[in-house]
Amino acid sequence: MKISEILRIIDGTVCTEGDPQEIEIRGGCGADLMSDVLTTIQPQAILLTGLVNPQVVRTAHMADVSAIVFVRGKCPHPETVDLANQEGIPIISTPLGMFEVCGRLFSAGLPSLENELNLSI
Repeated sequence: MKISEILRIIDGTVCTEGDPQEIEIRGGCGADLMSDVLTTIQPQAILLTGLVNPQVVRTAHMADVSAIVFVRGKCPHPETVDLANQEGIPIISTPLGMFEVCGRLFSAGLPSLENELNLSI
């Protein structure tokens, strides 16, 4: 699914430089714990999160994330946008909550790109 379609589905606004409309996204992952992102997300996913600090971009870069969506109308800090521009990772903001964004994208055919964790308790 292209970012242009994702923007339409989630009422998103691009916060970074450039035009990411044609970037192809393979699937999605929603998380606020960056340790979860590092252990579960697959490459070329879109990350949905409520965190807006630069650590999100650093984590996304390490995990080969294709784009980041900030939910609940959150606007990233200027240093977060600057870092995303440097790393070439588009940031999108949506007024919708995490649950609704995940549901809309999944219903539109975007699969989950989260690996299952086999944790023994």
